[in-house]
Amino acid sequence: MTHMTRKVADYILARLSEWGVEHVFGYPGDGINGLLAAWGRAENEPRFIQARHEEMAAFQAVGYAKFSGRLGVCAATSGPGAIHLLNGLYDAKLDHVPVVALVGQTHRSAMGGSYQQEVDLHSLFKDVASDFLETVTVPEQLPNVLDRAIRTAYARRAPTAVIIPADVQDLDYSAPTHEFKMVPSSLDRSGWSAVPSNSAVERASEVLNAGERVAILVGQGAAGARKEVQRAAETLGAGVAKALLGLDVLSDELPYVTGATGLLGTRPSYELMRDCDTLLTIGSSFPYSQFLPEFGKARGVQIDLDPHMIGMRYPYEVNLVGDARETLLRLLPLLERKEARDWQEEIVAGVRRWREVMASRAEVSADPINPEYVAHCLDPLLPSDTIVTCDSGSVANWYARHLRMRGEMRGSLSGTLATMGCGVPYAIGAKFARPDRPAVALVGDGAMQMNGLAELITVAKYRRLWEDPRLVIAIWNNQDLNQVTWEMRAMGGAPQFLPSQTIPDVSYARFAESLGMTGIRVEKPEQVERAWREALSADGPAVVEFLTDPDVPPIPPHATWEQMEATAESIIKGDPDRAGMVRQGLKAKVQEFLPHRKKTSDNA
Repeated sequence: MTHMTRKVADYILARLSEWGVEHVFGYPGDGINGLLAAWGRAENEPRFIQARHEEMAAFQAVGYAKFSGRLGVCAATSGPGAIHLLNGLYDAKLDHVPVVALVGQTHRSAMGGSYQQEVDLHSLFKDVASDFLETVTVPEQLPNVLDRAIRTAYARRAPTAVIIPADVQDLDYSAPTHEFKMVPSSLDRSGWSAVPSNSAVERASEVLNAGERVAILVGQGAAGARKEVQRAAETLGAGVAKALLGLDVLSDELPYVTGATGLLGTRPSYELMRDCDTLLTIGSSFPYSQFLPEFGKARGVQIDLDPHMIGMRYPYEVNLVGDARETLLRLLPLLERKEARDWQEEIVAGVRRWREVMASRAEVSADPINPEYVAHCLDPLLPSDTIVTCDSGSVANWYARHLRMRGEMRGSLSGTLATMGCGVPYAIGAKFARPDRPAVALVGDGAMQMNGLAELITVAKYRRLWEDPRLVIAIWNNQDLNQVTWEMRAMGGAPQFLPSQTIPDVSYARFAESLGMTGIRVEKPEQVERAWREALSADGPAVVEFLTDPDVPPIPPHATWEQMEATAESIIKGDPDRAGMVRQGLKAKVQEFLPHRKKTSDNA
């Protein structure tokens, strides 16, 4: 096809390729028929990846962007297809991930006529794609609109959207000319780094040098500064806690790394924040102030790339707007090495104790399998280059507490939106981002039933494209929407409301087998380790389901023995039909899961 006869749709795909886009996750529909025809003419470049649902296509684009560091792109038809993208795009917005959505619209001639699949897409997308949203009505708007959508997604780390009416996709492409009211464009985009002023860096160093018990909190914004964070911690004699989105920023093999912080976090992270006198936050917008030092008790310094997000969550004394690595490179020469190591040694000892507690919790007997044991067994078996995705629900507790990041491991979940259903599509996106690495998705049975089962079909469809065949999807099957059940119990002492909480027992392994994948069902604790080994050594995707006990409590790190005992008592009072079982089971289980804290309480 000559340049003169190129359609708008042809131009869009060619421009995406020029930007280095290799995959577009989507679902077909007549609102993007022009684009689909162009894909045929372009011999599927960039490659169209067909999800089973547009929300999953958006999640796959988010997973791809999170694990590749590059732009995620998704495509959907007008009306229902566009609506379905929203949840995945909000996940990108709230976790600061660069994604571009290409969305169809009804013909221009039908607009305003209550035509089939006509939805006011500007109103629909104006919040989720608030950084850049535009409809292309004439060919000359391209390439500028597409280029700006891509540049803005990268620069703002946000989703953007380009709406292209179906008839515009089929117009002959004509470039903007050197005339009034035309907007030409260009491709190139250099790397760039923001750095704070020297005087601000000096003020920050004075605060950090004055501290005796320094705590560092890192989020995903510190991912490019692993060595510098490590040097800062070792110079300041600090402990390092990690927000959930920053779990893969620093290796858990470093003895002073306390793991996740927050409601799903570890006891050492909670104590680190509680007892420090100085807080350095790097690349994190961790929102739960109750898990930060008490106001007025610690001095604070924050480093964040985004001036819009700086200075939140805690009354920081110095707010450094800048790239984490570049800022730390300027800060490190000004930091004085702390000779006293009592504080850091106390942190290291706390981490060691916590690991022992987690091991003992994993060994507690349960009916039929302790969910903590499932994650605990996986931890040492994970290859050091695994990409781990995790869904929302009680499984996120076990991901945050039992899996130790090391080597080149990567991990993520829906950190801010905390949406169900992201675990499997994230893993699919990860396999396209890094086809040379193994991926493991940790998913609850609720999320698996919500949409993970359908996306197994996508896994089966594309499995042969991945250089490393390993993709393990693990399901914690407890027939309970467990996180909400425990929230009801802990927050209100309410019994489990069975009509909303119980879900059917599904044979996930047999469904996987019907798709030609390895399927493993695990019903006893002694089968757990062998099942993980089999799944991780399979020559293709594997689904392994574990029948786990819904009555194992996801105990918050700040819980006291008395609080947990009160929770157990309130369950007994609120649930008379299950009182006998609860008295024998839940209360005993709470006691078993808190052996170290009972002693602490008794000694106090």
